[in-house]
Amino acid sequence: MKPSPPRSFWIPSILTLSLTLFCTSLYAQDKTFRAGAYSMDITPLKFPVSSAGSMAHRTADSAHDPLNARCIVLDDGQNKLAIAVSDSCMIPRKVYDDAKKIASKATGIPVSNMLCSATHTHTAVTAGYTFRSLVQEDYLPFLTQRIAQSIIKANQRLAPARIGWAVGNNPNQVFNRRWFMREGFDLSNPFGKQDKVRMNPPANSEQLLKPAGPIDPDVMVLAVQSADGKTPIAMLSNYSLHYCGGVPGKQLSADYFGEFAKQFAELIDAGPDFVGIMSNGTSGDINNINFFEGRHGKKPFEQIRHVAGDVAKSAKVAYDRIKYHDWVPLKVAETEIELGVRKADAAGLARAEKIVAAVGDKKPRGKDEIYAFETLDLAKYPDTVKVKLQALRIGELGIASSPCETFVETGLAIKKQSPLRTTFVIELANGYNGYLPTPEQHQLGGYETWRAKSSYLSTDSEPKIRATLLELLNQVAKD
Repeated sequence: MKPSPPRSFWIPSILTLSLTLFCTSLYAQDKTFRAGAYSMDITPLKFPVSSAGSMAHRTADSAHDPLNARCIVLDDGQNKLAIAVSDSCMIPRKVYDDAKKIASKATGIPVSNMLCSATHTHTAVTAGYTFRSLVQEDYLPFLTQRIAQSIIKANQRLAPARIGWAVGNNPNQVFNRRWFMREGFDLSNPFGKQDKVRMNPPANSEQLLKPAGPIDPDVMVLAVQSADGKTPIAMLSNYSLHYCGGVPGKQLSADYFGEFAKQFAELIDAGPDFVGIMSNGTSGDINNINFFEGRHGKKPFEQIRHVAGDVAKSAKVAYDRIKYHDWVPLKVAETEIELGVRKADAAGLARAEKIVAAVGDKKPRGKDEIYAFETLDLAKYPDTVKVKLQALRIGELGIASSPCETFVETGLAIKKQSPLRTTFVIELANGYNGYLPTPEQHQLGGYETWRAKSSYLSTDSEPKIRATLLELLNQVAKD
């Protein structure tokens, strides 16, 4: 038999065991997962207002349904992050940056841990410069404060929670809008040249050949519920659909994004504090028109309700499959990269100046005149711009951000190459930097590539953004 250890041996052993149990208890307390959500009304308080989403300036004198900034805050005991999605066409980086600073001061959530994006409804208040639309300048401070408040109030609602995610599928509402056409179809662009594809061609036309790109039918669903599993708190979805439309010209609307939130809440019989959120995926070349077959005319808001309901049902199928976790780690990585700005050469500037001079005091009409003005506006831009990129890890779920109207090819590539099994991209996030065609799509031309305030990044920008986002995802994927 081995001799018993001396009495002095047991004293430090007992102390060590006690300290270990104490530290383990503290660690277990730290591993309480919390979540909070809030929906803040961002509908303008007075009308008329400038309404975004058109090449020409237009105004709205009422709102058909509320515009909201919907936010979810997550806390793993070590890190907090916030995701806020606003019903807007696009929002400039300064608004987001200022809103984050206000929210960070009030909540302690680092600015770098906040992802803010726009849904891309084409019937919201004009917050960013595109084409001839006039920014509603007096709305911007209000929007800034309301986005900040959505984060602050969501943080105030933090409570013990469970979290989970799943992937749904709905190919019925997404169609690539860039098409190859048969020989003889007019593919002229605003710069006196010929493209190889057409955006939004005539539906069900004999001149249609084939789409110039794929679609992404994924309906991503991230949900949080109370710790006892009885009360749904919030759900963040993601679908790669530009928007629906079908809103009367003088009205504002959250489009299908807001209607989706409403219908999903009804499907799960959620309480009044539940927050449903639809974020925009990579939909720069995707819309809701079935060009193969066309569609019959519909009454205002009819298509919005139909699409929202169909996608909400797909989200519900995924939602019902979720396996919830009592705790998951949260990680965020953020960086800034510099990208080039496309500008006209001397010949292009001279052509634009000639067209603008001929327009004189009249309003520009037609694509040649509109893009001539855009060419001169871009000449005043800096040669490079800085864009903010983020990657979030929520357990084994990855979320990447893009400040652009990003093509679906980019989103599919990021999903495929991400180190995290389930990944999606939220576009129009943390700023607005126009369309982001791939280099191959730039070669084909088409509206999304036409040089303007809505599409000005250098042709090598997409590979740089995609590579950086994958690097960030790799950073957050590391234990």
